[in-house]
Amino acid sequence: MVESIGALFEGECDFIANAGNASAAIATGMDGVNWAGVYLLRGGELVLGPFCGKPACTRIALGKGVCGTAAARAETVVVDDVTAFPGHIACDPVSASEIVVPLARPSGLIGVLDVDSSRKGRFGPDERAALERVAALLLEASGPAR
Repeated sequence: MVESIGALFEGECDFIANAGNASAAIATGMDGVNWAGVYLLRGGELVLGPFCGKPACTRIALGKGVCGTAAARAETVVVDDVTAFPGHIACDPVSASEIVVPLARPSGLIGVLDVDSSRKGRFGPDERAALERVAALLLEASGPAR
C-alpha cells in the first residue's frame, strides 16, 4: 500500500490533492478501515481536511480526543479500544480502534493523519510503520497545506 500511495504523489506537489488521494487509498486499501483522513492545524485547533468515509467532526481542540492528543504530543497514538480512551470523540459510532499520526515539518505541526477501524485492536506495529511512512511521503511530496 505504501508504494502505491507514493506513486500517487509522483508529479503532484499540492498537499490537499495528495492528502485526498492518500485518504482514499488508505480507506479502500486497508482491510477493516471505515474512515481515513487529515485534520489540519488552523488557529490552534484541528480542522477537517480531505477524508474518505462518513461525515466527521469538523473541529477538534488540541489535547482533545485521539487526534488532539496526538497533535499536542506530536507523536503517533494507537488506541485499540476507543471506548477506553478518556475523552474520545465519537464521530462515527462504529469506530472501535484508531491510529493518529502527526504531520510535522521542521517548522512545526501542520496536522494529523487519522485512521479508524470498526474492529478493536486493528492497528499493530506493521500498520503504525506503514502509516508513519505514508505521512512522511505526504510531507515530502507536498508543498504547504493551505
